[in-house]
Amino acid sequence: MKTCLLILNLRQIISTVSYSIPEEMSKGSLIGNIAQDLGLDIKRLNAGKARIHMGDNAEYIQLNKERGLLTIREKIDREALCAQTTPCALHLQIALEDPIEIFSVTVEITDKNDNAPVFEKEERRFEISESAVVGSKFMLEKAIDPDIGLNGLQSYSLKPSDNFILKVHSQSDGGKRAEMILQKPLDREKEEFISLLLTAVDGGEPQRSGTMQIHITVLDVNDNAPVFTQPIYKATVQENSVKGTLITKVSASDADKGSNGEVSYVIGNSVRSILEIFHINEDGELILNGPINYEKTKKYEIDVEAVDRGGLSDSCKVIIDVGDINDNSPIIKIISTSVSIGENSKSNTVVAVMSVSDPDSEENGKVRCAINKNTPFTIMSTSSNLYSLVTDSELDRETASEYNITVTCSDEGVPSLSSSVTLTLQISDVNDNTPVFERSSYQAYIVENNTPGVSIFTVKARDADWNQNARVSYILEESSVNGVPISSYVSVSADSGVIHAVRSFDYEQIKDFQFCIKAQDGGSPPLSSNVTVKILIQDQNDNPPQVLYPVQTGGSMVAEMVPRSADVGYLVTKVVAVDVDSGQNAWLSYKLQKATDRALFEVGLQNGEIRTIRQVTDKDAVKQRLTVIVEDNGQPSRSATVIVNVAVADSFPEVLSEFTEFPHDKEYNDNLTFYLVLALAVVSFLFITCLVVIISVKIYRWRQSRILYHSSLPVIPYYPPRYSDTLGTGTLPHVYNYEVCRTTDSRKSDIKVGRAGSQNMLIMDPSTTGTMQRIQSEKNILDEPDSPLEFPPSPAAEAHMRPTL
Repeated sequence: MKTCLLILNLRQIISTVSYSIPEEMSKGSLIGNIAQDLGLDIKRLNAGKARIHMGDNAEYIQLNKERGLLTIREKIDREALCAQTTPCALHLQIALEDPIEIFSVTVEITDKNDNAPVFEKEERRFEISESAVVGSKFMLEKAIDPDIGLNGLQSYSLKPSDNFILKVHSQSDGGKRAEMILQKPLDREKEEFISLLLTAVDGGEPQRSGTMQIHITVLDVNDNAPVFTQPIYKATVQENSVKGTLITKVSASDADKGSNGEVSYVIGNSVRSILEIFHINEDGELILNGPINYEKTKKYEIDVEAVDRGGLSDSCKVIIDVGDINDNSPIIKIISTSVSIGENSKSNTVVAVMSVSDPDSEENGKVRCAINKNTPFTIMSTSSNLYSLVTDSELDRETASEYNITVTCSDEGVPSLSSSVTLTLQISDVNDNTPVFERSSYQAYIVENNTPGVSIFTVKARDADWNQNARVSYILEESSVNGVPISSYVSVSADSGVIHAVRSFDYEQIKDFQFCIKAQDGGSPPLSSNVTVKILIQDQNDNPPQVLYPVQTGGSMVAEMVPRSADVGYLVTKVVAVDVDSGQNAWLSYKLQKATDRALFEVGLQNGEIRTIRQVTDKDAVKQRLTVIVEDNGQPSRSATVIVNVAVADSFPEVLSEFTEFPHDKEYNDNLTFYLVLALAVVSFLFITCLVVIISVKIYRWRQSRILYHSSLPVIPYYPPRYSDTLGTGTLPHVYNYEVCRTTDSRKSDIKVGRAGSQNMLIMDPSTTGTMQRIQSEKNILDEPDSPLEFPPSPAAEAHMRPTL
């Protein structure tokens, strides 16, 4: 016999299959092909780790996963398993995983005639008065046959049957009770002892039987048997009643007098378990003698006999209903459970399946299950006694990586009893979090002239995921600075996020730059985030001051002329210098290091202006040589020196006469006109030569810039910082305009040149002959009042911010 019922509930299939087998089947016998009956593949049984859950009866049946068969593990004795309960069945569940599936299997055990009727006692003795009337009844012990149905007790027989006949009564519990009835008066004088054989027979094939010997002693005179006041007594006792509890009281009366009328009570049931639980005293009080359990036996039927001294008796039945109390907590059995579940699992994912039962009755046996609050799970009933633990919201491992889920099942008894079980569930990680930097942007500093490879800064990003999904790598994003790839400036360690300088930086070429770093985790697919890092180059005092004016020439001598009539504080000239460094490294100070006459000149500490500090006298030498040192404010300080030649004279002849004493002045040509023409030609030649040189240099620089532009080398244009004082923060002062006086009467000169130098300046070339005549000729021309002349500045004058004479 085989049935199959399919029920769909919560994405899991719960099927019920029923089998019917006889008891006492040998070990290894086939029950049924469970795989075929459930429509399952053998591979599914193995992949799903199929296993049987059947509670305390697990030793009887086993599952052969390789063949998909249910077989007998141990012989099944129906009588030992179910006693008189019918039908007798084993209930089990077959659980599969991935996905979770539960299949219910019922195996009914049919009875086999393997037990013969048995009497509790091998013999029974009666003492019967010879005056016993025909029709007197004598209660006989009931035979016990553990089998049921046709295999159980069917009939009794009594031999010989000369004086007694046998009458069989069917009881409500299916049993049969026999009475021996006197059909012929006894005569003690003829036969004092009578032996009878009582045989109990079942209806099985083959038929089995049991016997009991009855010994009758015939007594004299007792012609009235006891009679119960009612044939059936009913009582109720609670299963928690203590030993000695009075259940009920039976009563029987005997019409005889004396000893023949004295009645005693005995329990007629020969089942040992009844005698262990109940006891009746001489007053007919039925007393509880041992513990009773509603879950094992709900009702008892007891035969009570009333016997007088003459051996006459009567019988009655006592029906005892056992009252249930809530003394059993729900029983929770885990059928299948998951150890871990992904945080991206969908709602209603089954986590565990369990069976819950309560052997109590009615309200005491009704069970409700719940789980602890504040968890993303819920428990749902999938059948009469099966519950599924499922997810009911999204999971987040970063919020909770593990759940201890306590399932509590309570019955509805008063007071309510409950049981609980705790399941530990791990939440496995999914790469759902991007790395997050500690800051939204970074700014770091590095001093110029650093060593290549030195570490600048460390960026740090954290990932809330776990294990490989949280392993962060740092990647330098491709970009360029002034057309040069950022990778030639810095590098980043993929594991630690340490930023290293690839090259040595020069503040004067680049002051800051920025780039992006990507933090990428090790998940699949990987997630990433970016952050901007700005590197600021800090200046070092690595450049000495550069003197722009006066320009130191190799073959000519530059001299500033001071008239002897100059007052105190007369501005002789101004030393102009710059420092390409920044900040205090570019703060310049000017000091007079050496001088022909220290008492005549001083240098402004901040502005570099050379002024007279006393009145010039006739005793002062014409040639004055000053050495000025320019220092910056760096640590350590750097410096540069410049030599300033000063001529103290009121006229050019006086100056020329003094300066022509150099060894190079060997000849002097009085023909001034010739040398003026020659000077004009030389000046023109020099002008054209300078023009050609400047154009060649421009073309050369232009070609070099084109070559560097098309090459892979870094091209960083260089401009001396703060040469133009647009912000007022550089070392060059604002433009000064001075008048150049070409005669002793400097206030009447018609030639004005804007420059940042002193008022008077003279260039002497000792290697040129005829200097005196040329200068005197120029002086005469310049002194003509109707001949104003303005010389255009030469390229050298434009470069050095002064006129060349």
